[in-house]
Amino acid sequence: MRNTRFAPPLVSIRPFRLLFLLGLAALAAASLPARAEKADRFKPLKTESDLPGRIDLLNQVVVLNGNVVVTKGTIVIHAARIEVRQSPDGYHTAIAFGSPTQHATFRQKRDEPNEWIEGDAERLEYDGKSDVVRFVNNASWRLLRGAETTNEVSGNLITYDSATEVVNVVGGTPATASNPSGRVRAVLTPKEGTAAALEAAAAAASAASAASPLKSTPSIGGKK
Repeated sequence: MRNTRFAPPLVSIRPFRLLFLLGLAALAAASLPARAEKADRFKPLKTESDLPGRIDLLNQVVVLNGNVVVTKGTIVIHAARIEVRQSPDGYHTAIAFGSPTQHATFRQKRDEPNEWIEGDAERLEYDGKSDVVRFVNNASWRLLRGAETTNEVSGNLITYDSATEVVNVVGGTPATASNPSGRVRAVLTPKEGTAAALEAAAAAASAASAASPLKSTPSIGGKK
């Protein structure tokens, strides 16, 4: 019988200030802020798929299969199968199904120039009312500046709340193939333009210069 007497510790991570690889015990949790595009929650939800779908007007349920794409403003979700429901108050929820080899994916513009939020997992659960996305099973979440991944977390369950601008991640038990230890992992980098970022860039340039081959200097008096 599973022991439920101990709650997992909560660890707060502030991005843009540290560059580190964080390993936490299974069922540990972490959080970090991430500002999403605020207007997305008011945009219409649109869907498309390759295969015929099913629309249940009585229960307000739409089921789509085959290379399904859901868009809502800058939000784009890709999955093999997606179930969309509309609540009585008009808000939408969506469950996107992938597989261990072909994850469902999520992408959203961040409320910063040229920054995006991405994530993937075997299953995604989107709540349009609260603007919360859950990445379930073998999950990862990333913050990109242009094409470069600057912050990344992985675990068994990741919850991304764009209203509170917080990402929570829980380790996996049992471990997955891509995360054999079952531990929560995070890689965070300093924000561009900060003192920490400038110092890190200078240190990297110095290390690269020291590692490069020394230029040969001609001897006085010509060739030996």
